[in-house]
Amino acid sequence: MNTQHSTPQPDSASAEVGENLAIELHKINKSFGPVQANKDIDLRIKTGSIHGIIGENGAGKSTLMSILYGFYQADNGWIKMKGDLVTIPDSQTAINLGIGMVHQHFMLVDNFTVLENVILGAEGGNLLTSSIRRARDELLRLEEEYGLTVNPDTLIEDLPVGLQQRVEILKALYRGADVLILDEPTGVLTPAEADHLFRILEQLKAQGKTILLITHKLREIMAITDEVSVMRRGEMVATRTTSKTSPEELAELMVGRHVLLQVEKEKAQPGDVLLSVSNLTVRDKRGVDMVKNVSLDVRAGEIVGIAGVAGNGQSELMQAIAGMMTPSSGTILLEGSPVEPNPAQLRERGLAHVPEDRHHEGLVLPFEENESAILGYHGDEKFVSSGFLQIDSIRSDAVEKIEKYDIRPPNPRLKTANFSGGNQQKIVLAREMERDPTVLLVGQPTRGVDVGAIEFIHKRIIETRDAGKAVLLVSVELDEIRSLADRIIVMFDGQIVGERGPEADEKELGLLMAGVSENEAA
Repeated sequence: MNTQHSTPQPDSASAEVGENLAIELHKINKSFGPVQANKDIDLRIKTGSIHGIIGENGAGKSTLMSILYGFYQADNGWIKMKGDLVTIPDSQTAINLGIGMVHQHFMLVDNFTVLENVILGAEGGNLLTSSIRRARDELLRLEEEYGLTVNPDTLIEDLPVGLQQRVEILKALYRGADVLILDEPTGVLTPAEADHLFRILEQLKAQGKTILLITHKLREIMAITDEVSVMRRGEMVATRTTSKTSPEELAELMVGRHVLLQVEKEKAQPGDVLLSVSNLTVRDKRGVDMVKNVSLDVRAGEIVGIAGVAGNGQSELMQAIAGMMTPSSGTILLEGSPVEPNPAQLRERGLAHVPEDRHHEGLVLPFEENESAILGYHGDEKFVSSGFLQIDSIRSDAVEKIEKYDIRPPNPRLKTANFSGGNQQKIVLAREMERDPTVLLVGQPTRGVDVGAIEFIHKRIIETRDAGKAVLLVSVELDEIRSLADRIIVMFDGQIVGERGPEADEKELGLLMAGVSENEAA
């Protein structure tokens, strides 16, 4: 970090007497052009604690952590570690100082083994064979000490996401991390995997490690942290002892207004069947049946939620309905008529799709926001004249959606990659929902999204239902499924294993998701 000459030097008495701080940040500022991402940030992290940092998307959390990890350098301000002033010009320096970071999108090489990923960049010697032998011994020691068991010889691409995350944590510990930063660590985890992660974090804390947890999930903050700091629009607005605050107070601090944490909706008034799936089987590129003889209906004016542990066929089911995968057998009817596996044709027939993976299936990140905002609909006469795109019309349409969906920053010329995850999600939702679809498919609607945006997205989904549309929802967030869905279908191993109402007990749903028979679950 470049410490400006004009920045006041730290006072030796800046930490309270007797306070054991792992990290202290003072008056950290960072701007990107005219946008000030961090404004006079002060933050004090106690050694051997789990400290949460929360805030809306775009609040500056990731920028602050990127400064601490050496990805960015602050414009001014200073950083202390264990009472010593430090400069962190790059991530290697951060690693040498004992800072490790587990990113929201894992930094792993899929066709390398666990062991190869752990030592990558830290081989430590000219002879790779001896480095690997030493690394294997150290990896086994770390696994045993922290309960992070994973086969060191397994390829990353063969591991579920929960175990891939363990590999990221092992990488940081292997490099000697005493301070571990986790950025939205449960965004791709099931509830059971998240609970196991929390147990690992508690064990790390018990061993004297300091954990910085960046998340938007208030349940996680309340369950695992000792202290929590709240950021809003680039500023640090509050720090609370977790046991002395509440989700309601934290949500209000994050957004600057009262936030409804519970979804408010009237009882559904289902109408005609708009989407019907009968005896559907979907085979993936490996030749494995991921969806096995599934049948379901979705009616006008209702939300049907599909619950299940990731990898049990929900994704393939949604992709088949959206025309992105060709079923091996079975039929899909839209308003009573068969559909072809053709996404463009399905859009014309009134089926809109918010994909689970917004980066790879919903957006083109190098495109400007206004370009991503018409993907799939760029042939509409509203946007094309005599074979040429009407740029003014496209940008005007983008401005309207930005205002209606509170997309920040409100700049239709900004590259899609430069929006936060929550605002990228709003771009996709605005594009699909504003088409007034007959059937809306929504996959993981609030993955990586903050509490204020979650409230907004949930309201939009309920409004779509109340307008007489059929909504099919897939989410790994069981609370979200129970809050939004009028009927809940549970999938396990590619099959429907049960159907429940929204009042269903979470434990019962969890058992069904784990493959326990319906009678046993009941």
